[in-house]
Amino acid sequence: MRIAAVDLGSNSFHLVVAEVGPDGTFAPLVREKEMLRLGDVVSREGRVTDEAADAAVNTMRRFRLLAEAAGATEVLACATSALRTAANGDKVLDRIAEEAGIDADAIDGLEEARLIFGAIRAAVTIDPSPAVCFDLGGGSLEIMVGDAGGLVWAASERLGVARLSAQLVHSDPISKVDCRRLHEHIVEVLAPRAVEVAAYEPKLAIGSSGTFENLAHMVAARRDESVPRSLNQLTFSRAELRPLHEELLASSSAQRRRFVGLDTKRADLIVAGVEVLDVIMDLFAVDQLTISEWALREGMVLDALGRHDPEDWSDDPHAIRRSSVQALARRCSWPEAHSRHVAKLALDLFDQTRELHGCTDEDRELLEYAALLHDVGEHVAHDGHDRHAAYLVAHGQLRGFPPEEVVLLTALVRWHRRGVPKASDDLVGELSEKQRERVRRLAAILRVADGLDRSRKQVVTDLAARVNPSMVLLRLRTVGDPELELWGARRKRELFERVYKCDLELTAHPAG
Repeated sequence: MRIAAVDLGSNSFHLVVAEVGPDGTFAPLVREKEMLRLGDVVSREGRVTDEAADAAVNTMRRFRLLAEAAGATEVLACATSALRTAANGDKVLDRIAEEAGIDADAIDGLEEARLIFGAIRAAVTIDPSPAVCFDLGGGSLEIMVGDAGGLVWAASERLGVARLSAQLVHSDPISKVDCRRLHEHIVEVLAPRAVEVAAYEPKLAIGSSGTFENLAHMVAARRDESVPRSLNQLTFSRAELRPLHEELLASSSAQRRRFVGLDTKRADLIVAGVEVLDVIMDLFAVDQLTISEWALREGMVLDALGRHDPEDWSDDPHAIRRSSVQALARRCSWPEAHSRHVAKLALDLFDQTRELHGCTDEDRELLEYAALLHDVGEHVAHDGHDRHAAYLVAHGQLRGFPPEEVVLLTALVRWHRRGVPKASDDLVGELSEKQRERVRRLAAILRVADGLDRSRKQVVTDLAARVNPSMVLLRLRTVGDPELELWGARRKRELFERVYKCDLELTAHPAG
């Protein structure tokens, strides 16, 4: 089943077509965006002009054709601030229904907040909780408080970047007078909301929308590291934002177009956007902001499903990580029995050799996920399946993982067979020495566990490890002939012995 969702936003119209699994999970297949900036028009005119309405209808007609071509059986559409406040918004929606063949509902700010939060909690690990979330669009700012269990408070304010720019930004670069008026207006609107939110004692701040993503991209581009492929769960600090904020306010629109990471179509809107974020960080006492790439359109799909992977609705904030990993594995037709067994053996070996490796519980979790995903590359081809698997993980849109963890997971899958982590790799990107050492320690364990299921018949049912100063002895409990498993593990033990500076010996003992 495939569902299409369209967000008729004040800045842009967004389309996503998602493949829905039988268990309620979904994976985006098609994404399309058209920046129409209806919010600008409505802020100036109070209505949608004929020219803007024509553009909206044509965009929706194209989105319908794209959805049909992708095999979508249902198309959902929601109109937000610009169309719900325009004097002729209902007439524009009527035209879209008649001429583009898509019925769109104008939703209020609180419904928008509900749908957005549903997407955020399915995309970002809300831990610690609760989180205060901000979605900055062209016409409005949605503010939400909630945790993995659901939304507990929400508000919507008319502080969208298109609305603010049209009403309060009259110079380029922005003048001191305009900047002061802009700042004072945002403070006046948000100060009471900040007091309400403080009562919930949020421990985490999350931002969604194109404006916040653009700001995150610009911050990441200024770091001494490569910009991650996905910005989902990327976190940046107020200290990192501060110099960018000052430069954006001091620059002209033409100069801003040359800023790395900024969508040039947002060059005249980003000033209002960064000012909103600066005030948010001040009033709401936000030192760091984490990005969610999922927002309204993904929330619409989740809402339409009626049910989702049970783990996604768990009160455990980390459940979305496992759900996301398993969804990717299923999409890649993984060898499930083998992968789950390797994960079990890897965790058993990890737990019984803690005194040797000194790794953390976070490492243990990544090891398990790498074991579950290590052979997904066979979906592409057996030869070089480690490289294919790494590509699939890197581009798998894993939810709940910050970019640096996606890199580590990609690296573990990339080097689960042979070789050692390199400082730079075309699939993984740049790795620090600390990251490479972390990958070496976990990959050494993963390789041995993979070798212990060489026949893929789960011959080794359990293992017991005895750690001595110069040797680790693995006593294997087996059913059937373990010859291939012993051969496989001995063939894969070289990295383990090199990393942990000890010999690894194995003995097999029939179960019972």
